[in-house]
Amino acid sequence: MDLTTDSDVTTANSTIVVRNDRTAVVELHPDHPGFSDGAYRQRRNVIAQMALDYTSGEPLPEAPYTVEEHDVWSRVWKELEPRHDAHACREYREAVARMDFNKTHIPQIAEVSKIIEGTTGFRLEPVAGLIEASVFLSQLGSRIFLSTQYIRHYSTPLYTPEPDVIHELVGHAGMLTEPRFADINRLVGEAAMRTSSPERLAQLGRVYWFTIEFGVCREDGALKAYGAGLLSSFGELEAMHHAELSPFDLDAMMAQDYDVTMYQPTLFCAESFDHAYNALSEFLTEWPAD
Repeated sequence: MDLTTDSDVTTANSTIVVRNDRTAVVELHPDHPGFSDGAYRQRRNVIAQMALDYTSGEPLPEAPYTVEEHDVWSRVWKELEPRHDAHACREYREAVARMDFNKTHIPQIAEVSKIIEGTTGFRLEPVAGLIEASVFLSQLGSRIFLSTQYIRHYSTPLYTPEPDVIHELVGHAGMLTEPRFADINRLVGEAAMRTSSPERLAQLGRVYWFTIEFGVCREDGALKAYGAGLLSSFGELEAMHHAELSPFDLDAMMAQDYDVTMYQPTLFCAESFDHAYNALSEFLTEWPAD
């Protein structure tokens, strides 16, 4: 994003406008649950501005959450915990135990990043919203996960039209303490660094989507989730049992389109988490430069 001129980045339900004076304005779609809430929109502007002003290596900024927003975090955890017990892979359950999340207050990304960095060397850095895939994926190669800090509107605690801090922390951050999962993220990033072709980058993005975001595997015969998009959504965790399960074929993943606005109708199921890791590790290590 060129911050010297007016520009915008459109997410699923919002647009981040960066004005000539470097001020950020988050414009919400009229269908967004927070569209009519002036105070929520102002907090979104503040959080976006903090991310835009951030320089790598500085202390991570603290987001201004309200009591209602902490309540959203707490309610989501109450819905997700029993579903994690039933549907999440063993590696995720162990990772969440290591994180020991505060279930009543939204943790700041600084405290979460400190735990991750101490286990696998990954760290979190703030981002205002969705960004170009090439930027996001390449940062993983440097063990940096770009995380949003805003949270969904409190009027719809169990729904968000865009990835928020619940998705980032509940879905991604916990698994980044798992050494093999962190290693796959790094390898995706290094592959992105070697990729200049938009077509090849799109193929890599599909592999990311069907593994790191929506990966499933067998565990003692049962279907389990290891992807962040599943683990951070109780609806997705239950819907995955109705999806068409395809064999874990990375070439097929690269050709499979997906729709971000609906439950995923097709998932690629590995025989085990070990199977997913070994196949991805070999595939990504051999990803050619173009």
